[in-house]
Amino acid sequence: MSVRKPSAKAVAAPKKGTKRAPAKADAKGADRVKADRVRDFAEFRKRMNERILEHDNQVVRRFFALDTQTYKDGALNLKTKELLGLVASLVLRCDDCISYHIAQCRDAGVNRDEFFEAFSVGLVVGGSIVIPHLRRAVDFLDQQEAMPA
Repeated sequence: MSVRKPSAKAVAAPKKGTKRAPAKADAKGADRVKADRVRDFAEFRKRMNERILEHDNQVVRRFFALDTQTYKDGALNLKTKELLGLVASLVLRCDDCISYHIAQCRDAGVNRDEFFEAFSVGLVVGGSIVIPHLRRAVDFLDQQEAMPA
């Protein structure tokens, strides 16, 4: 699969007589939707993790604990481990995992250039099948960066 420009037909002008909302209003609405996506993802993840951990299942609890321990500083620092998690998530094509690791990487201080180097590793290792997930990853990163600190 290659990255292609849309054909002229795909980007045709709207039909005559079609009204468009002002671009500024569209941008505000899009920003609100993006902020809602970031917030909704974080809230859903938190709510469902709590729900899952309510059930008395040692295997699930131990796995969650193992995951927490894995990302603590050690021979590799947190930032490096989160970047590794992001690359693995891209290769595995797990959009929720990608979003999670983008948020964690941002908290760990990863900058945009570092993100794109990690994205390039994931793309090379995973191949062109990663491209749709890369698009969503960059969109989620854009949304994260647009949110107030």
